[in-house]
Amino acid sequence: MKIRPLTIEGAWEVTPAQHGDSRGTFLEWYRFDALAEAVGHPLDLAQANLSTSARGVVRGIHFADVPPGQAKYVTCVSGAVLDVIVDIRAGSPTFGAWEAVRLDDTDRRAVYLAEGLGHGFCALTEGATVAYLCSATYRPGHEHGIHPLDPELNITWPVGEPLLSGKDAVAPTLAEAGESGLLPSYDTCVSYGKQLQSG
Repeated sequence: MKIRPLTIEGAWEVTPAQHGDSRGTFLEWYRFDALAEAVGHPLDLAQANLSTSARGVVRGIHFADVPPGQAKYVTCVSGAVLDVIVDIRAGSPTFGAWEAVRLDDTDRRAVYLAEGLGHGFCALTEGATVAYLCSATYRPGHEHGIHPLDPELNITWPVGEPLLSGKDAVAPTLAEAGESGLLPSYDTCVSYGKQLQSG
């Protein structure tokens, strides 16, 4: 398993070693110890989600209040998606930046994103199935979104007309979320991360 940091602090790409023969393939898609060594603390697994999406569906950009936030470990178990991580932490050196990683059922990559980062993806195939492990359970009223087509973010979604949920379609822009006080603070996220590292 290879784990490398992405350009946005708090985000990593994970590439598992695959072992295949005529019977099929085996791989470790998540390793508690390997991720903890890279990140600096273990992922406190509280919830596991699974979604299926039609081709062209865009989900996100979603995030949760910090603390506790919601760190995520995401992989695509069937089909393919373009996974997008957005730095929405007010005061971050890379505020407003985004990075995309293709997740599919061939390379079996995963991404990890720390608390306070925004997350979304675009389904590149029919029935794209995404599984993600979360560090905290869903908390109504503490989960938020930013419009995935916000021109300020200028995310290059690989579809002409993304299909959005009703909730995502009316989500605020990054600027509007900042003006209304919804965005997590970079300093708060860093401080919370240090608390997790110290146990």
